[in-house]
Amino acid sequence: MSRPFDEARYRGLLEGLEVSEVLLSESNSVTRLDSEYFRPVLISLQKRLEALPHTTLGAKSRFVAGPFGSEFHVDNYDERSPYRYVRGKDVKSFFIENTDNVYLPEPDFNRLNDHSIKAGDVLISVVGTLGNSCIATERDTPAIFSCKSTVIRKPEVNPYYLVSYLNSEPGKSLLLRCARGSVQLGLNLPDLRQYLIPTFGNVLQDATERTIRAAHKSFEIASEHLAIAEQTLLRTLGLENWQPPEPLAYTRPSRDAFAAGRLDAEHFKPKYVDLEAHIRATSSFTTLENLLAINERGTQPDYAESGLPVINSKHVANGEVRLNDGNRVAMAGSNAMKIKQGDVLMNGTGVGTIGRAAPFLHDAEALPDNHVTILRPQAGAIDSVYLSVYLNSLAGQYQVSKWLRGSSGQIELYPNDIAQFLVWIAPTEVQQAIRKAIDDAFTAKRNATRLLDAAKRAVEIAIESGEASALEFLNREITPQ
Repeated sequence: MSRPFDEARYRGLLEGLEVSEVLLSESNSVTRLDSEYFRPVLISLQKRLEALPHTTLGAKSRFVAGPFGSEFHVDNYDERSPYRYVRGKDVKSFFIENTDNVYLPEPDFNRLNDHSIKAGDVLISVVGTLGNSCIATERDTPAIFSCKSTVIRKPEVNPYYLVSYLNSEPGKSLLLRCARGSVQLGLNLPDLRQYLIPTFGNVLQDATERTIRAAHKSFEIASEHLAIAEQTLLRTLGLENWQPPEPLAYTRPSRDAFAAGRLDAEHFKPKYVDLEAHIRATSSFTTLENLLAINERGTQPDYAESGLPVINSKHVANGEVRLNDGNRVAMAGSNAMKIKQGDVLMNGTGVGTIGRAAPFLHDAEALPDNHVTILRPQAGAIDSVYLSVYLNSLAGQYQVSKWLRGSSGQIELYPNDIAQFLVWIAPTEVQQAIRKAIDDAFTAKRNATRLLDAAKRAVEIAIESGEASALEFLNREITPQ
């Protein structure tokens, strides 16, 4: 005998759960049956945008897909070429990443010219890390983009405003809602064409453009300060015009091999010997181990919902430790090694990232993962910012190449090898000049981040409270700090 439907009991079982009731016709219209797509918060957000003046991404935009992966092979990279190849990992929030560029030969650029980037294009990552959105600038051209991204060209709305919306919380949520797949998620063009965009007035759209352009200018200023720091170091060390020797063959006595505990030819290249001879000739040098209070790698973090932010190798760029909402957090054990303001962090693994160093200038604590080494100078021994610039310079990176171990992509730079680096102890005034340049760069980047956050928040306020409130907020936030 069947039991009568007990609505009260049914609703009691669902209490505390997210439940959406959707008509079959609604699911058929979007050809979706996955519950994630129909989460109540996303349905509510969609209805909120539909109640505002809006358009769709595909209304007037031209969509340009990246070339098939087989059309260009990474073995063909040409570091002397001016034609950049923008990979999926280079597409970040607001701007294309410029710290680890790769380039393709001119014949490949000409052959794939239909997939070239133009200033003002909006790029969206559609494979891998989904939903990163940025705008291309003149600095990013000439370039070809990969199949991991899609270009939106000449959208109906201001492209700078569009990037602000795509990176805002509501915009990013609805963009990721479009993702399809299970093992390999992706964003498909038909879904992107139907993506809703609130069409606020030109005054707000132009204000977001000015804000993002100001942020980009701050990033450029930061890059200039970083270049000044490195040029100051190389000039005063006498390496500005140094040409490393590259003989076709060379020999080393067996005692050198036994002393180093190495048999690989790379470790004994003449260019490393010549560089170290140059540093020794200054009569103001020592090994790094004599300057450090701590030289230790982190451990595998115990990730959690709360705790301290974790720094991994992708957060350690040349001259900058990135600390933002993208960092996962972990619980710090009683004996955990913590990163403190004034530490220098150095990547210990990974092709393309190994040996990158940056000073930790944030007024906070963090945890290193097991691929990041903490270098903490002894009090008064050497300026930590100067040390980071030295390690990132030609003088430091040649020693990275000398001391790394391993092959076939599994390369390591261990703390005991880092300890053997020769470090030039620059005069105090040089160290101070380099520190000032890096501090100025850090301040400029912080200002840029503040402006980008304001651009995103202005879009959110416009959706929540109207354009007038958004403009009032934005005009207040973009006032020079």
